[in-house]
Amino acid sequence: MITYDLKGRTALVTGGASGIGLATVRLLAKNGCKVAINHLAGDPRGMEQVAALTAEGFDVISAPGNVGDAADGPRMVDQAAADLGRLDFLVNNAGTPGTRTTIKPTELDRLTEELWAAVIEVNLLGVFRCSKAAAPHLKKTRGAIVSVASIAGINSPGSSMAYGATKAGVISLTKNLARGLGPEVRVNAIAPGAVNSSWTVEWSNEERASSIDGAVLKRRCEPEDLAEVMVFLLAGAAMVTGQTIVVDGGLTL
Repeated sequence: MITYDLKGRTALVTGGASGIGLATVRLLAKNGCKVAINHLAGDPRGMEQVAALTAEGFDVISAPGNVGDAADGPRMVDQAAADLGRLDFLVNNAGTPGTRTTIKPTELDRLTEELWAAVIEVNLLGVFRCSKAAAPHLKKTRGAIVSVASIAGINSPGSSMAYGATKAGVISLTKNLARGLGPEVRVNAIAPGAVNSSWTVEWSNEERASSIDGAVLKRRCEPEDLAEVMVFLLAGAAMVTGQTIVVDGGLTL
């Protein structure tokens, strides 16, 4: 694995208390970066992870706030930047499937207005709001943004078509943010495939096995696989912007 000298650099990771977000926090911190872990104010995992990572010697702080809220998301970003002292990297990782069980494309009646509103607010508007709030800070440091899209936004049904639509939106948003924030700020995204993480969708054993059998590399992604690519896009990849990198072990091949 490539290592980076990130001493003196800072990052904000939304949804950073578990799964892909936590793996990214840990890898950034391992390379010397000071990291703000965003989490919902009522989620005990946030402070638990801050305490655990601090005990390991990593420089991390808490950044409570709801990225799906039009006022609280930007407030959280500005507060995190102030607490960190500067902002070099933003990871838009927070997301929601809006459902605990998969909704097939034929099950239109299950795609309620409430589900659509929930996934759009967090998965799409949350990415835009946090990026917009972070932009002035990132321009000062010539920083970078990486957002988490999904293969559901490309050619996979995902947990629902509503979820897939928001992730397709993230891919489009990534290109336009790259156009709007360059040359000072690079903006990229990753599109994960099936991931072994604490996600709220309850996949069946058959679905899990299918995601392994269908992948060229014959395994599901681990959060660390995705964190490695995100840190590369943040700290390396100096001439890469506006791109979405598929990280799925060849599942969509």
